[in-house]
Amino acid sequence: MMSTGSKLYEGKAKIVYATDKEDEYLTYYKDDATAFNAQKRGTILGKGEVNCTICAALMQWLETKGIPTHFIAQVSPREMLVKAVRIIPLEVVVRNIAAGSLCKQTGLPWGYQLPFPLVEFYLKNDELGDPLLTEERLQILNGVFNIVSLSQLRQIKEYALRINQYLQEFFRDCNIILVDFKLEFGLDASNQVILADEISPDTCRLWDALEQDTQKRVLDKDRFRQDLGDVEAAYQRVRERVLAQIERLRNS
Repeated sequence: MMSTGSKLYEGKAKIVYATDKEDEYLTYYKDDATAFNAQKRGTILGKGEVNCTICAALMQWLETKGIPTHFIAQVSPREMLVKAVRIIPLEVVVRNIAAGSLCKQTGLPWGYQLPFPLVEFYLKNDELGDPLLTEERLQILNGVFNIVSLSQLRQIKEYALRINQYLQEFFRDCNIILVDFKLEFGLDASNQVILADEISPDTCRLWDALEQDTQKRVLDKDRFRQDLGDVEAAYQRVRERVLAQIERLRNS
């Protein structure tokens, strides 16, 4: 582990430390696993290293597609140097296939192919249970809490849809189906919106396109949520395929 400054923040999956540069942070990826707003807790051995490596690879690749990110460098198997950002307190969820809360809230059958990508905004607030926000609710909240401007929200939605397109294509070449995923964005030193947080099996629903069995095909944190077992092996499979695809792209 790199020598670090003071701890700035500890979340469910990561710890953020100060560095000797004001505009750079060090993010440490933990093996801790939580689900259902931390009502279920556990450990996925090696998860921190796997997620850090996957996220580093995907963020570097998204940079080549014109998506600005907070990534600077992966400095150890589970540590990433990132740009200091002010996180916008929104979870941005992009859905391609019905699963999880979308099925519970709407009655759509699990696995239903959506006719278009659905972008949803959730307020990052554990006490309130991360509620789903309409754009009108968000406008009202902005008047009180100044969460995000309308121009920033439009930029976030544009980035989210572009990231979805790029990741769908990337994962398709890995024989993985991108069901849905969560993004977080922040404001950099120039007050520009950039992609932050992580992209990993913790934040994405990923199904193995080579597997027909509905339980065996799950390659993400649903294995932990639903007690499907073999969680570590599923995460490792995603890392292997992501790194192999990055290598193919590098050599093409």
